[in-house]
Amino acid sequence: MKRIFLSPPHISGNEQRYIAEAFESNYIAPLGPFVDRFEQSICDYTGGEEALATTSGTAAIHLALRVLGVGKGDIVLASTFTFIGSVAPVLYQQAVPYFIDSEAKSWNLDPELLREAVVTAPKMPKALILTHLYGQMADIEKIVAICDEYGIALIEDAAESLGATFQDRQSGTFGHFGVYSFNGNKILTTSGGGMLISDDKAAMERARFYATQAKEDALYYEHKELGYNYRMSNILAAIGVAQMELLDERIDACRQIFSWYREGLDEVDEISFMPESKESRGNRWLSTLLFEKSDPEMVRLALEAEDIESRPLWKPMHLQPLFKEALSLCNGTSERLFAQGLCLPSGTAMTQSDVKRVCDVIKKVLVR
Repeated sequence: MKRIFLSPPHISGNEQRYIAEAFESNYIAPLGPFVDRFEQSICDYTGGEEALATTSGTAAIHLALRVLGVGKGDIVLASTFTFIGSVAPVLYQQAVPYFIDSEAKSWNLDPELLREAVVTAPKMPKALILTHLYGQMADIEKIVAICDEYGIALIEDAAESLGATFQDRQSGTFGHFGVYSFNGNKILTTSGGGMLISDDKAAMERARFYATQAKEDALYYEHKELGYNYRMSNILAAIGVAQMELLDERIDACRQIFSWYREGLDEVDEISFMPESKESRGNRWLSTLLFEKSDPEMVRLALEAEDIESRPLWKPMHLQPLFKEALSLCNGTSERLFAQGLCLPSGTAMTQSDVKRVCDVIKKVLVR
């Protein structure tokens, strides 16, 4: 039987055609017409004013921190239940990460812990990097209110949540900056890449400057500040333009896959899935679940034995050796999720038969 991957790329539209156009135009290196089109498509879809295509979502977060003036010794709050790429830029800027735990009802950052972290921090935090986990939005209304109250810049790490909404407003558009990722396993992929969005035109102009090696406006190469090679290539942007044309279909597919999992595993009492708040609509990038009694590693190994890829939930950042001395405010939620959770295959080309195959293995293991 064919291997079922966790979240493989799904190429099925105009990707080859647009790549051919990019080659024919000889715009191969960073920038070009497809970069402009990709950025505009993100603005049109999300309602954001400005967009900047980058080499990765991590690069976009780094640019946001740099433009906000985050530097050595500044405190940056961040979700602990996330991927390293969300918070590594804090170290790039020699700032101090302060990790905040999740709430059980959403698995995302706990607003009450956020407020506590703000008032107990050694000094006023300069920014918050908020991750919308597995395509599900955090309690953004409360979080925005706290950030506004204390003057903390909000960076939405919407790397996993492109197309997710809260009260019909797109993820990534609530903060000062929003960030998307187009890594090979995301709901929309350019093989590698990211996007920074904001309504602050001046800030985005500064980010654009830093993303192109901070080259001054001169005929020759003049540099007064440190910059980065963070701009996306025209070839990758061509893939992105084609993928954006199918984004809503991909979201519908992920949500359908989740629905099949929920139906297929409904009879298993010990299983619970990641919640979705009433005011939000997630993209269900990955279908994720918890086992109340069984060891998820036992399930993962059983799936792997049947050529089905799955993986644990994120290991919280405050448990990572790299951050063993970091500030954190935790309630045990993310540690419990990591210990009990599993990500199931959720590629948008999956069929109902594929999902049934996964469910059958899980039920067989739990019964045994």
